[in-house]
Amino acid sequence: QVQLVESGGDLVQPGGSLRLSCAASGFTFSNYAMSWYRQAPGKERELIAAITSAGTNTNYAGSVKGRFTISRNNAKNTVYLQMNSLKPEDTAVYYCNAGYTMPLQGWGQGTQVTISS
Repeated sequence: QVQLVESGGDLVQPGGSLRLSCAASGFTFSNYAMSWYRQAPGKERELIAAITSAGTNTNYAGSVKGRFTISRNNAKNTVYLQMNSLKPEDTAVYYCNAGYTMPLQGWGQGTQVTISS
């Protein structure tokens, strides 16, 4: 069955960096665009970054543009999110999913990112 396993979350000081990973299985990864979402406490889950199946195009929410970079390795069935210049408002649980503008699969457990001094 489809599995999405996110990892790499941590407690980081403002201005720091993190790299999240999402290992996918149970579907033909290289055929699908992939995205990262996040859900902050008390807020709805939001789409923050997306990448096409071949990795040739990406898109970002305004709140993370210029600070976050999505990438993928189709040989490893893994999508990444490099996060730089982190802010307290980036604190959230981060999830990956298939699809470019909407989620196509179920959700994994997510990975907690906390930005605090």
